[in-house]
Amino acid sequence: MARKPARKFRTTRRASITIDGVRHRLMAMPIQPQWQAAAAAKGFDIVARARDRYHLVLRCRACGGLNLVKIYVLMNSQPRCRACLERDWRARAEAAGVTFLRRCPRARHYAWVRLACGHEVRRQMELIDRVGRGKTAIRCEICHAARERAEAEARGWRLVGPDPEGSPHYRLYAHDGPEGCGHRQRIARINMQTGRFGCAQCGESWSAAPSHIYLLAIELPPAESDGPWERVIKLGMSRDPVSRTRHQLPRHDAVRIEILDSVPMPRGRDALRIEKALHGRLARQAPQLRIPRARFENHLKVGSEIYHSALERPLRRAFDRLRAGVQPPTP
Repeated sequence: MARKPARKFRTTRRASITIDGVRHRLMAMPIQPQWQAAAAAKGFDIVARARDRYHLVLRCRACGGLNLVKIYVLMNSQPRCRACLERDWRARAEAAGVTFLRRCPRARHYAWVRLACGHEVRRQMELIDRVGRGKTAIRCEICHAARERAEAEARGWRLVGPDPEGSPHYRLYAHDGPEGCGHRQRIARINMQTGRFGCAQCGESWSAAPSHIYLLAIELPPAESDGPWERVIKLGMSRDPVSRTRHQLPRHDAVRIEILDSVPMPRGRDALRIEKALHGRLARQAPQLRIPRARFENHLKVGSEIYHSALERPLRRAFDRLRAGVQPPTP
């Protein structure tokens, strides 16, 4: 028995419809009543059949937008209008402070948005929603890379690239500044920001490098919700006192720190010796003025060397003597 030839479906010559900028061929084929009923129940009207025998053109009753949808999708699930979806995404992006540009054609949950800095990035809409609720922020990789390069240049280094060992906290830098030796080195980004590192090829150790003896005034938040702020004093040594106050001491932004005085020392070992002498004298003469660790451990990243503000004037006088070249007694 001869096989019947495959059924051929007629197509209208040159008849087409444009949806989302793409032209689709219209198909001269019947539209079943059950399809019309399903479309109406789900907020659409069937305009035509297009592309092939499996697709329908649906017009959204809410916005009038055209959508190309498979018959199977219409009959078994709820089609989504692309125009309505994009309008919703624009509103969500606006709430997050960014500009919606377009949906990502490769991933249906992603979109391209323009950030406040002007750069375009691809992000998941769930992240955009969390940004709109104030739960997180969007980082621009271009601006972030520029900041990292500027941080390195300010220290006399050049950012080469990511850590060759794969750590997200490290970068590969080259000592290519005006006084650099060209050495390449893995350095933690936080250390590049704070200056707590040295060149392994030409750098000095902390004991030989210049340092400072510093005196800080610190305003601690109230121990109780309705209590007063407390002013305390910290005596210490650091190669970079400004970095110490901004990055290494405070546990949170509420802590207020002011540099009262700073005396440069030619070498770190000299600064350490003088610092220990001063702490030793305070321990002998005013042990009652040492602040208990429990009072500041939630605010500062140190375990000791915090004193009552009554020692501010005596320590200022000690710093004046240091500046004049008078060394304190050894402990």
